[in-house]
Amino acid sequence: MKENSSTPESGSNASAEPWTVRRILDWTTAHLAKHGSDSPRLDAEVLLAYSRNCERIRLYTNYEDVVTEQQRATMRSLVQRRSNAEPVAYLVGKREFFGLDFFVDQNVLIPRPDTETLVMELVEEAQKLTAPQILDLCTGSGCVAIAAASNCPNASFLATDISEAALSIAQKNAETNGLRERIQFLKSDCFAQIPAGAQFDLIASNPPYIPDAEIETLEADVRQHEPRLALAGGTDGLDFYRKIIQEAIPCLKEGGQLLLEFSPEQEAALRELLTASGNYRNIRVKTDLAHRSRVIIAQKCLS
Repeated sequence: MKENSSTPESGSNASAEPWTVRRILDWTTAHLAKHGSDSPRLDAEVLLAYSRNCERIRLYTNYEDVVTEQQRATMRSLVQRRSNAEPVAYLVGKREFFGLDFFVDQNVLIPRPDTETLVMELVEEAQKLTAPQILDLCTGSGCVAIAAASNCPNASFLATDISEAALSIAQKNAETNGLRERIQFLKSDCFAQIPAGAQFDLIASNPPYIPDAEIETLEADVRQHEPRLALAGGTDGLDFYRKIIQEAIPCLKEGGQLLLEFSPEQEAALRELLTASGNYRNIRVKTDLAHRSRVIIAQKCLS
């Protein structure tokens, strides 16, 4: 790419062999592995596909194509930024989640496969109802509300976030996925701006849940680049859960359900919080694809 010690053109004979798709993928994979990527080959493929403006599969059907200088220049810049722990999703501006594409930048948390468990449970519960009204708290990129809406055509959604920048991105994602008319967006610190008297069949949230002191121990790409506002959950990581569990009651219909994503080690504490409130029954936990506790569901007690 460029002749210096940190690029694949280094060395006296480096320029003799053309920079094909194969060669760039091989070099980039090795380079990113040395710089801490836990998925260097995938990162290399995503970045090169973005640089060439093609689908990843096209890299392998054109494996021996020589990459143009302009494409190599784009790739050089991306690889350098990735080597400094910038997440691939931010570099290419999108992330696939629940079969949909979501625009992301440093104003929103990158959607994770773990959160698909929350969406699956939300969709399952919503499909049992005729025309459910659903509230998504701390929506971020909008991935939970949008993915659920795409699978629940009879449901209506209200998605909230305290960040105007995040809400702007969520609205863009709803538009891109053809669901803007189905989801209302509202700037709100949890329930603070929810209209008085509004009630929902289902309330879902993937709130910030990392204990404040642990944020500095997270992987560099998360610690340095993802928004702290979407990560920090207070001293023990449970601040938002306490608030949501208490304040959800007047916003839930009779028999309505609360669905919360959490980190597996928080299960016992969340069960205790829900039980101690005296307002919930039928408390149950669902596991993610790695068989780790991931989503807790609780039903509002009947009056």
